[in-house]
Amino acid sequence: MLQNTKKTLNCRGRLVDLSHGTAIMGILNVTPDSFFAGSRVNNDRGMTNEAVDRAGQMLRDGATFLDIGGYSTRPGAPDISPSEEADRVLPAIETILRTWPDALVSVDTFRADVARQAVEAGACMVNDVAGGTLDPAMFKTVAELGVPYVLMHLRGTPRTMQSLAKYDNVVTEVIDELGNQLAKLRALGHKDVILDPGFGFAKTPAHNFALLSQLESFRLFSEPLLVGVSRKSTIWRTLGITADEALNGTTVLNTVALLKGASILRVHDVREAVEAVTLVGHVSSGRGTCHHHTHTN
Repeated sequence: MLQNTKKTLNCRGRLVDLSHGTAIMGILNVTPDSFFAGSRVNNDRGMTNEAVDRAGQMLRDGATFLDIGGYSTRPGAPDISPSEEADRVLPAIETILRTWPDALVSVDTFRADVARQAVEAGACMVNDVAGGTLDPAMFKTVAELGVPYVLMHLRGTPRTMQSLAKYDNVVTEVIDELGNQLAKLRALGHKDVILDPGFGFAKTPAHNFALLSQLESFRLFSEPLLVGVSRKSTIWRTLGITADEALNGTTVLNTVALLKGASILRVHDVREAVEAVTLVGHVSSGRGTCHHHTHTN
């Protein structure tokens, strides 16, 4: 954990303590076209049984949060209306919470109206890939709702973002741009903010690796840090494999993120991420407690 990082989040009156390790956020996409098939669930006409089953498995595997999204942000995905997005996510949220009433549900949306409806339906966190840049009402809405908010770095829109992946220094520019948005949110009195550097969003693989290698730079903020690299193209393109084959690579980069102070990992594969958190926790707590014997040849 980072020093001076805020350690608790107030999720509808329940305090989530991030001081004893890293929390896992499981990804549930109620979309027909998210980039990793394993995260998609069938949500046809409210048939959310599959979403409930997947949610239950993620909770059993150790997920603290479930992140439910109805708008695919993968490059080339079609735009959908706010009402269609709400029609996808609201039944999933309601059904999951009927079955798993203690689940902490996050809604993955950049639209203030969808965020409000989702929180009214029981979500306790808003995860905004646009960090407030695509809906001018978002900051005011989350400040009014008073729920934890994931402020992610993005340039442009999911459709234009890759053409805007140009930086002189990606780390300082992402920090500056996140800092500007954070100041606006703070000015509205919003308390619980989680920062996300936005891996893969208006970033090349080289940018993503630079951000990960200098993740400690985000200590500048006293906010928890969310890292979402799970099965992203930076992993599988670099390794010459597919998203379906990128679990091992995901675990490697998640481990790096853990060692550099990530407070939340957003993942498709909860059990493996929980294992990484457990093992890295043992390594971190074991520092300086062992007596090393030097063997000479």
